[in-house]
Amino acid sequence: MTEEELVVEFALTRLDNPGVDLEEVAALVVRRVGPERMLQFASQNLATRGELRGALFESAVEHVLRVVLTLRDGAGD
Repeated sequence: MTEEELVVEFALTRLDNPGVDLEEVAALVVRRVGPERMLQFASQNLATRGELRGALFESAVEHVLRVVLTLRDGAGD
């Protein structure tokens, strides 16, 4: 899944769940994409952080948030 696809998935999930904070939306995205993508997200997050171990779900959620917030902040430039 590309970063752009991830942002679209996040945006659609957020539209379906108004009033939910960003971390909860990211958790919903991780649950929706399934175990293979969750593992992909977690491994990308741990690589970014330079860590070898971490909690799978929480690391995947952090990756989703990092991508969304990075692209959002970059769009304001």
